[in-house]
Amino acid sequence: MKNIWIVRGLLPIFALLLWACDDEKTYSDMKEHERAVVKSFIKEQGINVLTYSEFIEKDTVTDVENNEYVLIDDVYMQIVRNPRGKEGARKMRDGETLNIITRFVEYNIADGDTILGNLYDSDNPDIMRVSLESGSYSATFTDGYMSAVYGSAVPTGWLTPLPYIYLTRRQSQVAKVNLIVPHTKGTSTASSYVYPCYYQITFTPENLYDTD
Repeated sequence: MKNIWIVRGLLPIFALLLWACDDEKTYSDMKEHERAVVKSFIKEQGINVLTYSEFIEKDTVTDVENNEYVLIDDVYMQIVRNPRGKEGARKMRDGETLNIITRFVEYNIADGDTILGNLYDSDNPDIMRVSLESGSYSATFTDGYMSAVYGSAVPTGWLTPLPYIYLTRRQSQVAKVNLIVPHTKGTSTASSYVYPCYYQITFTPENLYDTD
C-alpha cells in the first residue's frame, strides 16, 4: 500500500496549487474551463460520441474499434468488455447487495497526470459494496486505494456502467469500462477543485450466486 501514502501526501499540495491558480476564478469560470478541457480531450482522443438513443439502438454496445462513447448524465462511457451471454455472467438484481472488486486508473484530464491506480496491481484491489434498490444504485468503498485517499464515498460517475454491464468472476471476461467523469460526478477532491477525470475500471463480483 506504499503508493497510497505517496499520492495521499501529494493531494494537499495539488489542491493548494489548484487554489493558488484559480484564486481569482469564479465557479462558473472553472466549470467553463472544465467543459473546454473535456471537449479538447474528446477531440484529441478521436472519440465518437453516441447519444443515449443511439446507444440503445445499438443494444447498449459501444464500438471500441470506432472509439465510441455514450453520454449518460454528463458522464462519457465506453464499454470495452462486457461478458453478456457468457456462462455464469449476469447483471445485478433489484434488492441485491454485492461486494465488487474494482481495479482502476484515475487520470486528471485537466493537468495530464495520473493521480492514482491499481489496474495492474493484483495484490491491492479496491472493494466497493454495491446495492440496487428500486432501480437505484448506491455504493461505498470498504477497502483499497480510493477509500484510503478519498474516503468511503464512491464517485457517482463510477455507478454509470452498472445498469449495462454483466458480472462474472472469469478474469479473462470481467467487465471493463472507460469513463470521462466531470467534477460533479467525481471524487470529493475533483468536486472541490473542479477538474474532470478519465478512468479505466474493471468490475469483478467477489461472490456471485444463483446465476441462472
